[in-house]
Amino acid sequence: MQHLLTFTVAFLTVYALVPVVRAIALRTGFVDIPNHRKIHTDPIPLLGGAAMFAGFFITTLLMGEINGEYVGIGLGAFLIFLIGLIDDFAKTRGKDFPALPKFIGQLAAAWILYSFGVQIDGITIPFGHGDYYQFAPWMSVMATFLWVVGITNMFNFLDGVDGLAAGIAAISATTLLFISLLKGQPTSAMFAVTLIGISLAFLRHNFHPARIFMGDSGATFLGFTLAAIAVQGAFKAATLVSVAVPVLALGVPIFDFFYVTIKRVKENRPIYKADKAHTFHQLMRSGMNQIQTVAFLYLLGIVFSLASIIVVLVNK
Repeated sequence: MQHLLTFTVAFLTVYALVPVVRAIALRTGFVDIPNHRKIHTDPIPLLGGAAMFAGFFITTLLMGEINGEYVGIGLGAFLIFLIGLIDDFAKTRGKDFPALPKFIGQLAAAWILYSFGVQIDGITIPFGHGDYYQFAPWMSVMATFLWVVGITNMFNFLDGVDGLAAGIAAISATTLLFISLLKGQPTSAMFAVTLIGISLAFLRHNFHPARIFMGDSGATFLGFTLAAIAVQGAFKAATLVSVAVPVLALGVPIFDFFYVTIKRVKENRPIYKADKAHTFHQLMRSGMNQIQTVAFLYLLGIVFSLASIIVVLVNK
């Protein structure tokens, strides 16, 4: 009942906030301007991330417990959201925010998480005596930073088709909820339920044809928060085998990231520069429309998620 109430509060909050921020975006000109690499042809309001961010923290403040890890996730998420909002503002003026300041800000957000104890500390080797291997501090920092910054950017890469990022976030969060419940981690479960609620509420306004976009502020916030939940939950006391659990739970953005990265490297193009090389672009070029493309990637996300749950059950 607690999780159902949390989901309801999150869903209704964001569902009510989206029309408000959409009206503000239209009135202030905070809209995504079409260009050669965008799929949409008309300016679309770009403040959806603000509704998601507000909905997440209104819900978790009402339903959760404020502790050190919560403060770390909150501060890190706020920094990520703020950087994304600046990036979105640049897009409304037809410009691109430089990649280096964004990357530095993401590293700072990951450091905040680490400083508040949301970190990957070590791993259990399943062979032999099943000993726990404690990472040296520098290894713990590297593992945490690579995971958090990587997933944050991977989700941002994924936000290119109506409804895709929000739907995949809901699928991934559902998987992390299941894992948190199996491992008896109520805080991670509460975060995951909240993410499911805000993602599905936003999806109601964002599915094709989208009436509002989440922007970089929303996509990076979702990626950062999912990464933090995975570190807080699925990575706790992780075995070498169960490292696959969060990787599979977030399989679609990870797959898309590596596909695009390899393609850009082979063509001698900057990894960070946006283009039309993503998996969803390829699917649409093959003849699928937006809804078919998103449905296919939802199905792929569910397959990855089911695989991660099987790994959890086998190693339980």
